[in-house]
Amino acid sequence: MENRPAYLKIWETLAAEKSMVFLAGPRQVGKTTLAKIIAEGFSNSLYCNWDIPEHRTRLLENPAFFTSLPRRDSSRPFIIFDEIHKYRDWKNYLKGVYDQFSEEYQFLITGSGRLDLYQKGGDSLAGRYLLFHLWPFTAGELGGGNRSLQDFFRDPLAISMDQAESLSATWQGLETLSGFPEPFLSGRAATYRRWSTGYSQRLIREDVRDLTEIRSVTNMETLYYLLPAKVGSPLSVPSLANDLKVTYNTVQNWLALFERFFLTFSLPTWTERIARAIHKERKVYLFDTPRITDPAARFENMVAIELWRAVTCWNAMGAGDFTLHFIRNKEQQEVDFLIAKERKPLLLIECKLAADQPSKALLVIQRALQVPAVQLVRSAPGYRTYRNGDLPVLVAPAGQWCARLPT
Repeated sequence: MENRPAYLKIWETLAAEKSMVFLAGPRQVGKTTLAKIIAEGFSNSLYCNWDIPEHRTRLLENPAFFTSLPRRDSSRPFIIFDEIHKYRDWKNYLKGVYDQFSEEYQFLITGSGRLDLYQKGGDSLAGRYLLFHLWPFTAGELGGGNRSLQDFFRDPLAISMDQAESLSATWQGLETLSGFPEPFLSGRAATYRRWSTGYSQRLIREDVRDLTEIRSVTNMETLYYLLPAKVGSPLSVPSLANDLKVTYNTVQNWLALFERFFLTFSLPTWTERIARAIHKERKVYLFDTPRITDPAARFENMVAIELWRAVTCWNAMGAGDFTLHFIRNKEQQEVDFLIAKERKPLLLIECKLAADQPSKALLVIQRALQVPAVQLVRSAPGYRTYRNGDLPVLVAPAGQWCARLPT
């Protein structure tokens, strides 16, 4: 579990193509641990963390400091730059490192900010790196998810009730402890509560404050504390701006920062082939799921993380351009999720705490898009299959179905 084999596979694929790979993801999700596990496969490796003063000083005094690494043999050295995005001139630095040393060294760059988006200034790194993300634990990762992507989309409704008890326990653990390694692996609610209380405060008050021009973060923290009650519904930025007594653009900027620092992620609407579709709305989800008190919203958030992990990993592996959306029309008919590839709909996913019949909205929108559909429920003794005309619909326990998502 702690070795994160699904992500090691992504690393191996990307490192075979590029000598510089970026690893981004939420704070405390295990990026440094994964980087050091990767380093164990190299005879010669060096770890540099910008947050450690001695490491920072060494880099600033000698930008090519890693070339003096004592070697055990003649194999290619592996260099880890951790949290390097906090260095003001990090993009220019890495550009120079890549251009001079890419033939001789393998580099892994890790950070909790969005390494591909963080700074607009400086020379472009385009074409010099490949990027993947490390996310909190999910049922798809912990359950093995060993189906190939081709098999999955050949029959996305395939399911088994094997290991039902253990997969149900995993789902409950993710629901109450989150998928972040420290609280999840502890297995204790008290550990989760202590961890969660400080997590967002440290991230907003330290990382966001230190790496942006924002100095007063009180209202930004308040916005984050308001978001758990907004999960499951399209987000109204004007309403939030009114509640906080700040401008619309200010709320938009803060929401963008939450995504940049992996506190949240958001999904756009899907409008093609949907009559009277709602445009330009977004739904926001949290990575720290247990913060959400409403059971239905918390369940939807958990499924969102499962699907988000899946599509981002598929994209990193070069399997295609996968995107995740929700659907809503002016008749208030809504389906929680749609997976698309190259702007073509592939699979609808609806979330219900408990319902053994497909929702009417799911059936209506399925007929419009002509794709398979899954309705996930929090728990059930088994699954059921239905027909919507010629189209298949599966109603199944979320933990069982998500465990079979390809990793």
